[in-house]
Amino acid sequence: MRTAILGFIALFAANLAFAAPPAPADLEHARRVLADAILFDGHNDLPWAIRTDKKTPGDVAAYDLRQPVAGQTDIPRLRAGGVGAQFWSVYTPGEAKEGHARTQLEQIDLMRRVIARYPEAFQLAGTAQEIRDAKKAGRIGSMLGIEGGHAIENSLGALGAYYDLGVRYMTLTHNTNTDWADSAADLPARHHGLSPFGEQVVSEMNRLGMLVDLSHTSPETMADAIRVSRAPVIFSHSSAKGVCDVPRNVPDEVLKMLPSNGGVVMITFVTGFTDPDVARVTQPLFEEFNRRARELKTDAERTALFEQLKAGVKIPTTTVGKVADQIEYVRRVAGVRHIGIGGDFDGNTEWPEGLSDVSMYPNLFAELIRRGWSDADLKLLAGENVLRALERAEAVSREMN
Repeated sequence: MRTAILGFIALFAANLAFAAPPAPADLEHARRVLADAILFDGHNDLPWAIRTDKKTPGDVAAYDLRQPVAGQTDIPRLRAGGVGAQFWSVYTPGEAKEGHARTQLEQIDLMRRVIARYPEAFQLAGTAQEIRDAKKAGRIGSMLGIEGGHAIENSLGALGAYYDLGVRYMTLTHNTNTDWADSAADLPARHHGLSPFGEQVVSEMNRLGMLVDLSHTSPETMADAIRVSRAPVIFSHSSAKGVCDVPRNVPDEVLKMLPSNGGVVMITFVTGFTDPDVARVTQPLFEEFNRRARELKTDAERTALFEQLKAGVKIPTTTVGKVADQIEYVRRVAGVRHIGIGGDFDGNTEWPEGLSDVSMYPNLFAELIRRGWSDADLKLLAGENVLRALERAEAVSREMN
């Protein structure tokens, strides 16, 4: 009994520490680390936020990133957060019945216009070295990431064209299966991983130098892609299933495959994927949304459905400490060279306290400093791991060509 009471007291004290604001010294330390490191976030849905903005949808000029915006991302907050590089997600809905390639091209065009509009802040990058060059120039190195292989419409030629337009990763699925890969959210499985054409897609991504992103995919797809890929894979915005048991998180058996592949899990901040107490409330909503969204025709209808499902549901609050728990778990299972950051800002609405927009990355790094992380390991987490994966993908491309 005494042991149980002491354990409860320790857990209670730890939770209090997680909820408390970071110590000023730790926060200042975190800012120094981020000023020196390249904080390379794996996933931000700003292009979709601009496209679906209620006041001026799709208007790049009206959605002025030099000023505070309704969403979670603008230039002043990116600067405050110490962001040095960003994969901008050029997402298209997998549930749509047609127009995937057209919407994909529109999203790429939109984000390229955003990058060009703010040359003092952003720099389009095609290689890891160009990311490093952007950091030296005081700009945020910007790469594009396709979220969902439905966007290639089963065409390797389209995949190559997207690479030429600046796309440097593709998530093999979103919440729907493709004709060649299974999603974690679309049951029953169609292929039990990758089809033979899916293996060709992975090989072609290797040849191009495009990172294979396994967020949203089923564990069988994850394992198949790691088996086939000659280059490191990434998970642009995922968490560990061993901490939060939801279908889209990464199981331990896949985490243990990363050291031999060189891959990186970029931990998301979305509370329903990081905190099991939140997941118990939100996962049924996600599953119901995924089931019903396939029957809807427009993005507006799907947005209205999600808001309807959320109405009246009380979602528990959570803290930065839960995200730090995820990072430390992946570190224990896969190693410190296989973790990164993939916030998923502007792609969700539920965030930990103290980690609710792009200005708040220092709070997370301050929490890890409180836990004893070294500056060297913090720099690996911030961006060096994903830059190493990108550099290796570029080398594999040269070898294959």
